[in-house]
Amino acid sequence: MWQENVSDERTGAAADLFQLHAEANEALINGRIDRYLELITHSGDYTLMNPFGGAPSRGFVDTPERRDAMARFFKSGASTIEPVASYASGDLVVLVMIERQRVAVGDLGEQDWSLRVTQVYRRDGEGWEVIHRHADSLVTGISVQQAAALARG
Repeated sequence: MWQENVSDERTGAAADLFQLHAEANEALINGRIDRYLELITHSGDYTLMNPFGGAPSRGFVDTPERRDAMARFFKSGASTIEPVASYASGDLVVLVMIERQRVAVGDLGEQDWSLRVTQVYRRDGEGWEVIHRHADSLVTGISVQQAAALARG
């Protein structure tokens, strides 16, 4: 859970959203999908650029089958959110962070699964909904050659 001191530029909504994200992410990576979805609301126009690449997905499918699949994919782990920056303007807040996590995912055993993440929230009445998430696993830098190989597929 995010426990760092909040600087003046991260007061208010951004600080609250970093804390909410930390709690929701901990639930997600431990397969507690119902708790994750209690904490995080996805907008109808939600977009996701997931860490596996490919075309961005649009919308968030919330069915019992989807929840079961997510719970099987995310098995157990521990996460710490490292805030990098936050930006707030009107009804939008952007969080830039590193999700430092050690987790078992898919058929893989527990391992470092840290991600660089940008997440955008929009005010929805009294609360916030996530409208965009971009996550990648390039927390440790790679060479130009490696990046070119990834770009080529």
